[in-house]
Amino acid sequence: MNIDSTIISGYQSLQDIGYLLAGKRQVLLVSDKNIIGLPPVQSLIGQLDNAGCEVSIIDSVPPEPNQHDVAAILKTLHQPQVDLVIGVGGGSVLDVAKLLSILCAGDETVTLDSLLAGEKPQHRTTSLLIPTTAGTGSESTPNAILAIPEKETKIGIITPVMLPDYVALVPELATSMPARIAASTGIDALCHLFECFTSVIANPVSDNFALVGMKKLFASLETAVAEPENLQARLNMLWASYYGGASIAHAGTHLVHAMSYPLGGKYHIPHGVANAILLAPCMAFVRPSAVNKFAQAYDLIPDADRTLREEEKSHALVEYFDALVHRLDLPVKLSQLNITPDDIPYLSQGAIEVQRLIKNVPMPVSKNQIAEIYRSIR
Repeated sequence: MNIDSTIISGYQSLQDIGYLLAGKRQVLLVSDKNIIGLPPVQSLIGQLDNAGCEVSIIDSVPPEPNQHDVAAILKTLHQPQVDLVIGVGGGSVLDVAKLLSILCAGDETVTLDSLLAGEKPQHRTTSLLIPTTAGTGSESTPNAILAIPEKETKIGIITPVMLPDYVALVPELATSMPARIAASTGIDALCHLFECFTSVIANPVSDNFALVGMKKLFASLETAVAEPENLQARLNMLWASYYGGASIAHAGTHLVHAMSYPLGGKYHIPHGVANAILLAPCMAFVRPSAVNKFAQAYDLIPDADRTLREEEKSHALVEYFDALVHRLDLPVKLSQLNITPDDIPYLSQGAIEVQRLIKNVPMPVSKNQIAEIYRSIR
């Protein structure tokens, strides 16, 4: 299977996608109730109708979906096999769309339970992913993340088969994001980019993606939050998010994401918010092991002081991360989320168990050290 996505990008780039619809009869459109009524989405549905497609619409994907949510969606489908899956929404919607592109491909031996058990599918139906937030980069990763309530954690279903045929980066769809969502998802994208850049399995491909993405993000994140109708800033953030996902596909995140997982799994803290709280303290811990890369990233900040020595730049980047989260008015303490010191042992155990990410940290890290980081932001 070809796993290289074709990217459609720019203002009004969804106005004519008839060439994608040739031969597609059964189409499944996956979204949520906040997105489905937006004019560009309604225009897309009109194109599908005009092309003679039979369109099934799922607009009930919740934030941070769990396996029961996906199972419930599967039960509502009148057509278990489709020709095209279109996902329009944030990372949760796109993750569910990716799973449905496999589960609606006609192979009855592949089920949600088998995917959760680690089965690697061989096929999916044609897919088009259209992000409306700029953070998860789900459109460029082979991952779909589901909450598992019974275990109070999240699990990643990972297979390159989920990479879509087509991705559309459409800035006018991102203008509907509230400022707080734009801020937290932007920090999520930053974590993807920088964690992959400093991961022990970073490589020239992931480094290139991360450097390009960070340059776009540092130049555009605060503008995108403050000026929601600024289409160039929104497009830059969509690209930064895409590059963050591509970095994940070629490398992997580490400490911030490992420590944010139990915050989301048990306490239902939004992923970007959890990452924002953890970004500066985790990177202060990691900094001594990756001074050169910290300095490289610092030099991408538009108003960076490039006269600093490398060590000074690495400290300045951590300070920048902390100041950025404050400027974006995101939480910086666990107490702001009603997390108490009594919760730290559970959080520390949950984080250290995410070994697929912990093993990417560029220095050894123990459960006690993780607990100390949590305590530093209590």
